[in-house]
Amino acid sequence: IGLDYFTSVMRKQAVVNAGLTLNLKYQNDDGSFYEESYRYENGIKDYVDEFIGEEYISPAFLWSGERVGKDREDKPEYKVKMQMCIAFSNKANMLEYYHNSSYLEYGGSPEKATRSALVWAFDNYLRNNNKYTKNESKLNFQDVEDCLVLVINSFSTQTSYENQTKKAITNSFIQEAMNEFLRAQMQAFFAENPELAEKVSAQVLINKRSRES
Repeated sequence: IGLDYFTSVMRKQAVVNAGLTLNLKYQNDDGSFYEESYRYENGIKDYVDEFIGEEYISPAFLWSGERVGKDREDKPEYKVKMQMCIAFSNKANMLEYYHNSSYLEYGGSPEKATRSALVWAFDNYLRNNNKYTKNESKLNFQDVEDCLVLVINSFSTQTSYENQTKKAITNSFIQEAMNEFLRAQMQAFFAENPELAEKVSAQVLINKRSRES
């Protein structure tokens, strides 16, 4: 394990623990020390702002919510708290999911919710505003992902991991809650920011048509 591993872990922990300062002191092979501090005062919002820089299609929006539910009828109820920070850029894209302060390399429930909700939201917007040409096929997630910057940070009192490595979660209630929440937030985003909605959906259509051609 080298320096890159530690810088990555420290940065990710600072991202999901807003306002916490983490100091890294790493001894190099020659005996010298590499030192760096990590702090994101506003957590994932600052992280996304840093990532998109000055050039973006849409600035970062931070959405927070809580839901209570259960994975199955015979299972107990539990609470999930969600924070989502979303932006759109034609310079870079990023998708990261965190749950209970752990980075989910493979996502699982949050990723499935994201794919479903964003395809639904953009397809809905494009159809309702007559942006598709006649007989044009529906967009897919790749078209959105190519200009998407999204970080989800969630916490729940019950968590089901895909396997021992804990790189994905499988809670069906978390997936449903995130899907519903993200759909509603995207609908509000389109309604409240007509100019941004035009810009972002135009980029998604460009992505789609270039993929198809």
